[in-house]
Amino acid sequence: MPRPDFPRTLREFQERFADEAACQAYLAACRWPDGYRCPRCENGAAFELGARRLWQCKVCGHQTSVTAGTILHGTRTSLRDWFWAAYLVTTCTPGLSALQLQRQLGIGRYETAWTLLQKLRRAMLRPGRERLQDKVEVDETYVGREENLRGGRQLGDRALVLGAVEVRQKGSGRIRLQVAPDASGPSLTGFVKNNVDLGTLVITDGWQGYAPLSGMGYRHRPKTQGRPERAEVILPRIHRVFGNLKSWLRGTHHGVRNKHLQVYLDEFTFRFNRRRSPMAGFPSLLGLAGLHKPTTYQMLCDSESTG
Repeated sequence: MPRPDFPRTLREFQERFADEAACQAYLAACRWPDGYRCPRCENGAAFELGARRLWQCKVCGHQTSVTAGTILHGTRTSLRDWFWAAYLVTTCTPGLSALQLQRQLGIGRYETAWTLLQKLRRAMLRPGRERLQDKVEVDETYVGREENLRGGRQLGDRALVLGAVEVRQKGSGRIRLQVAPDASGPSLTGFVKNNVDLGTLVITDGWQGYAPLSGMGYRHRPKTQGRPERAEVILPRIHRVFGNLKSWLRGTHHGVRNKHLQVYLDEFTFRFNRRRSPMAGFPSLLGLAGLHKPTTYQMLCDSESTG
């Protein structure tokens, strides 16, 4: 059976998810599109214990929750708040800060809004996602403060972000973004290997760190940059992505700590890759939420730059 469809307008969303029961039913249909199956004995018959968000197997008595083992595991936040947060995150073009989300939903504590938003961001990275294909531009940029930069490709106080974008005639296809420790050959080629299909035409500048790509199964086409301002000429699409990313980080979030930067890059990637169908991002995000293990508030606070 296909997964349930999704609301396409704000009015439809309000009517469809008017209470907790409606949200729970939608999550159950997403998690078990072919009908409930007990995770212990695979039986398909169960009692629904609606008040406790549980299903109890009629054969073995095992109880399971529609949110068990997901980022919603053990949540005390209402499902309506989760649904509204997912809706706002995916449909608001510039995105939301935790403070904006707190105000929009009337959440009492800022920490609750921040945790909810961070968990949703961590659900935006789909495990096993397809690599970029055909023709791809790859480059790197710095994000953060500009002082104390010593020249060359040194990090200074800024974070180095690697980016790749599919070339689609005069436009852009999907993108990938990743925080990197440095601009060395292993970092650059490792990023390409993890995010771009073999045999793809990879266009870069003349930085020697990209040179090994030719021997790794890629059709590497380096272009000599010369003056720094020529970067936007030889790699226009990825530099347009970088420009939009920096404007978004400054405008919506007023800057981001380096240790949390990767999840913001994942959010930007999620939003960019669904820019032509933002409403479809809502069920996609809820579906991805079920593929990620539970994350505690302390784990979010202690996360490293890799996200």
